[in-house]
Amino acid sequence: MINLRLFCVAATVLIVVGLVGSARAQELEGGVPIVHRINPHGADRLARPSPDAVNPADIERSLTTGGTGVVSPPITYHGGPLIQTPVIYLIWYGNWNQNNGSDTPAGQQIVRDFCHSIGGSPYFNLNTSYSTNGFNITGNVTFGGEATDTGSSGTRLRDSSILAIINRAINNHLLPYDANGVYFVLTSTNISETSGFCSFYCGWHTAGNANAGHVRYSFVGNANRCLNGCAAQTTSPNGNPGVDGMISVIAHELEESTTDPDPISGWIDSQNGENGDKCAWTFGHSQFQVSNGSWANVTLGTRNFLIQRNLEHLGSGDLCMMDATHN
Repeated sequence: MINLRLFCVAATVLIVVGLVGSARAQELEGGVPIVHRINPHGADRLARPSPDAVNPADIERSLTTGGTGVVSPPITYHGGPLIQTPVIYLIWYGNWNQNNGSDTPAGQQIVRDFCHSIGGSPYFNLNTSYSTNGFNITGNVTFGGEATDTGSSGTRLRDSSILAIINRAINNHLLPYDANGVYFVLTSTNISETSGFCSFYCGWHTAGNANAGHVRYSFVGNANRCLNGCAAQTTSPNGNPGVDGMISVIAHELEESTTDPDPISGWIDSQNGENGDKCAWTFGHSQFQVSNGSWANVTLGTRNFLIQRNLEHLGSGDLCMMDATHN
């Protein structure tokens, strides 16, 4: 039996790599999902700077930049499919009309704006370096649509609940089935994910079989539930630290769903680390402060965001980068 928690030690942002369809499930003992999860940033992990070095309340110094050298062990391709142009689908789960300043329509718009502007950006174009075996990763991203689920599976979710929520949205024609889709279940702060959101992970991605077909999907919870664990700073570029914290996790899961959509068959290293894992909680050397004193490192569309670096795959060695020229 696979010990799912073993992956938590080496991963920075836990990424659940679950059942990957009937063929992939044969690779797993007893059909148990493989789970990669991103550790909360205060948790002990490999190559993690001390908490004092990334104190989000200290707006006089930038957040963790991360190293500029080759990242080891190298990431390699394992023969599985890649998503050439991912299509984002959002499911707003729980109560996104609260008066807490985070689970709000304005908070939802921050996520929408990110999803509409990430495709074709110099940041997401780093994923083109993983094109191989006839899979041409374009660097583009399409926004496919969104749905609302106020609580069909209750307020205490299991990992299996996430696929059930997606299956329900597709079956009820709230969202289409899309073989190139990445379905994000985004939970409000009144929702718990009982396998360890906020304590063991901040988000995850996996693949599985819905009634309509094979789907790639992700869970990301509102970091407002645990700002000290799943957000890098408590004041944020868009004035919503919980949702701004979600954005970096969404970026992480989207890039990994592109380069390793059916874990662990795409691009991984010898420790089952995916590209986002290898750069998690590092924000590069191009950070800048916005008017409220918080830090950002990229402008997409009309908004500033703080998102983690991604791993660029190069023949000379893999590097954590924000784009092809800035690390």
